[in-house]
Order: sequence, then C-alpha cells, then structure tokens
Amino acid sequence: MMALFMILFLSALGVQMLFMCAYTIAIGRYKPAKGDDQNPAPVSVVICAFNEIENLKSLIPKLLNQSHPDYEIIIVNDQSTDGTYEYLMKLKEENDKVRMVQINEIPDHFSRKKYGITLGVKAAKNEVLVFTDADCYPNSEEWLQSMAMAHDENTQMAIGASLYEKRKGFLNHFIRYETYWTAIQYLACALLRMPYMGVGRNMSYTKSLFLSNNGFKKHQQIVGGDDDLFINEHANSGNTQVAIGNASLTYSYPKISFKTFFRQKMRHLSVGKFYKFKHKIILGLYTLTYLVFWITGVGLIFAYPELIGISIVVRMGMIYLMYYIVSKKIGERYVPLILPLLDIVYGFYYIATAVITVFSKRIRWS
Repeated sequence: MMALFMILFLSALGVQMLFMCAYTIAIGRYKPAKGDDQNPAPVSVVICAFNEIENLKSLIPKLLNQSHPDYEIIIVNDQSTDGTYEYLMKLKEENDKVRMVQINEIPDHFSRKKYGITLGVKAAKNEVLVFTDADCYPNSEEWLQSMAMAHDENTQMAIGASLYEKRKGFLNHFIRYETYWTAIQYLACALLRMPYMGVGRNMSYTKSLFLSNNGFKKHQQIVGGDDDLFINEHANSGNTQVAIGNASLTYSYPKISFKTFFRQKMRHLSVGKFYKFKHKIILGLYTLTYLVFWITGVGLIFAYPELIGISIVVRMGMIYLMYYIVSKKIGERYVPLILPLLDIVYGFYYIATAVITVFSKRIRWS
C-alpha cells in the first residue's frame, strides 16, 4: 500500500510540475502583438447593466478617457429601476460615443445576460467588439488600444486578464489568488494554442464571428457561460490571441462575503461541464493530481517525512516562481507570503464548490 501511495504521490508531483512549468514558460515568453498603434481597428465596447448606475458613473468616464481614436460605448440597459435609463439618456446627448440599448422584456428561452449581449452585438457599428462588466474598470487609458492591437487579419478573439482590487482580509487574498490562478490557466493554454475560456470582464471577438455562428444559440438557456462557453465553442489555435500587460488589465470590485463569492463560483463551475472533452481532461488532470498529491502526501508524511517535506517545498517553490514571473508579465505584482496556505485552502474550496454545484437544484445569477 505504501509503495502504491508513493507512486501516486511522485506521479502527481511530476504532473503538477509539468503543468506549472509549461504555464510559466508560455506566459514568460509572451510578447505583445505588433499592431498598428497609430491606426487600430475601430472598436465597439459592449456592457450589460442591471441597476448599476453607481458603477456606470465610475466606469463610463474612464472609458471616455481611452486613448483609442475610434470607438463607441454601447450600454445595454436591462430593465433597470435605479435611474440608469435617465442617466444614460442624458449622457448620450452630451457625448456621441455613448449609445444605449433598452431592454423591456426578456424572452423565456433566453438567459438575461446572453440576451443583452446579443442585442448589444447587433447594435454595434464596428467589427471588433470588446466586452467588460459594469462593475469593472480599465487599468489604463490604453486598454482599448491594447485589445484592438491583439486583432489582425486572422484574429477573431482576444483574451485579456481581469483581476480584483486589493482589500483587507483573508477572503480578498483568496479571491485574488483564485483569480490569478484561473487567469494563468486560460492565458497560458491560449498561448500554448489550446484556448478554452476567457472572462467577460475583459475579452474581445468580432461581430461577424458572433453572427455567423448564431451567437449563443447552443447554450442560450444556461445561466452563465456568456463568456467562457462562447470561447470554448469557437476559439482555436489560429483565431485567438491574448493581451497581457499593465495596459490591458481590467479590475473588478471583489465580493465581500463568502456566501456571495461561493455563489458566483458555483455558477462558473456549473458551466464547465459543457466544455469540450479535451479541455475537461486537461483541467481535470491538474485538479486530480493536486488532490492526489495532498491526500497521498498526508498518508506518507509519517513514514517518509524528509522526502515528503522536500517534495512539498519543491512544489511550493515552483508556485512562488510561477506567480513571480506571471505577475510581472500580467502587470500586477502578486506573490503573497501566504501562497502555501492559499494553495492548501484552494483544495477545500474546490471540493466544496464542486459538491454544492452537483447537488444544487438551481444555479442563480448574483
């Protein structure tokens, strides 16, 4: 039994190290696209909003201050009752970059955000579409420029990183850790020519790609997945680029309670079962070996304390190195001293959210 545990432990460690090395090298070697920064493609920014007036008052001025020479901002107002309509009506009279699409009713067969995005895409004047959320904001005035420059004659999708603001408390540490790890995975896989997801807080695709594939038709009733499922379905090694760096970052306001955070992550996990099989295998292999590493490690630590201790230290050293290199590229230095604790807590979090998701009868939007 001990021999079997040792084989499993060392095999899991090897697979983990291979994953982390591949991710680190892929992102570490990244170089921004060399587009024409003097004449970037015109862009349409699409944002869905439901009772987001305070967030919009913060976001829109930042969007209007972008350096990109030719863009429009389309706000899809989803039946807001907080004065959003009046605010946007006044704003679009003052600035011709701002446009509003009003939703008065959601069709029964459509999830509300997918319906809003669909209307926003159809209203867009430009071929290159950039998406973010009302509770996000760009990190720089060059955000749209950097996303537009990721597009060339072959690019139909561009994936950027979206992080969370730094706040006090362990929950914020964990949210930022989990978000960073998720970003490492999807950015590195895209650079390794295996794109499988992106986040709706910072992504781009072409209007023709959306319309020619009937938008969200295959998963329009699913709550969530307006970002990752669309990319999972249509992204490939030839049509997808990434935008990494300080200029291309967006930030979001983090959840402030474990309940709302878990509800959000349950929704995200619930759509993972619709990913392509090869992507589920890749993601599942890392998670499986992570769990095997710690479970077998605990079983072996009293019999082989030095070997297990050295293995844990080596793995943690690789994690520190990965976060150090990746965070320099992404544009926000994030290598907290408590990385080992966050890595361990991540296992309990993943198991808990997965179990709750499986047994939950209904995944709600929050």
